[in-house]
Amino acid sequence: MLPAQRRDELLRVLRTEGRVVAKDFAARHGLSEDSVRRDLREMAAAGLCQRVYGGALPVSPAVVDYAGRQGVAVENKDRVARRAAALVRPGSTAILDGGTTALAVARALPADLEATVVTHSPTVAAALAEHPAVKVLVLGGRLFKHSVVTSGALLAEAAAGIWADVFLLGVTGVHPEAGLTTGDAEEAATKRTLASRAGDTYVLASAEKIGAASAFRVLPLGEVTGIVTDVPLDDPAARALLDAGAPLVAAP
Repeated sequence: MLPAQRRDELLRVLRTEGRVVAKDFAARHGLSEDSVRRDLREMAAAGLCQRVYGGALPVSPAVVDYAGRQGVAVENKDRVARRAAALVRPGSTAILDGGTTALAVARALPADLEATVVTHSPTVAAALAEHPAVKVLVLGGRLFKHSVVTSGALLAEAAAGIWADVFLLGVTGVHPEAGLTTGDAEEAATKRTLASRAGDTYVLASAEKIGAASAFRVLPLGEVTGIVTDVPLDDPAARALLDAGAPLVAAP
């Protein structure tokens, strides 16, 4: 099997099975395990997979920068956003993560909603300025330009003084083995900090994030209240998550 053929077959297995086990793939195709691992290293360097111990997982398209994500799966994000917006109850305090799906949630909130929204996203805060009855608290810190959110020690100190009813969490991957992941270690730590400040945490997981993984774990699947997704619950990827204990919430 030529290198290009091996790569195509590895991508097919990632797409259809949700992971590649290097040892099994090598045995199935009469290849050396070293050559398969080398292929996976090269594919990971090219952004085509996420390497894990013993093999690889599908990579999330949501790891590109903020500008690049704005045109990705817009309709999927809008469906998730409409369902997630209903989780922000009148009179409640909600923490809203950064990212393009969180921005869609901000825009989907009812125009007459009276609530308090805490965010570390300047773009989300700006969108909430259009909601006259929503009180907006912006958490400061170092600007992480890739996702256009603040992070670091200043944010953690500010977040320590907040107790919210719900946190709407954005991630780049939701995988039955890898859990809830994102592409930056400090951003993952920030998300964990914010999750610790809310009674309930719901994940914003449009279809392109389901079955995908990034390098840094945010939380295990079982440590959130719900995962809001537009993937049908009878879809194989959704069933794999349900089997792993993921609390999926359908977004029609």
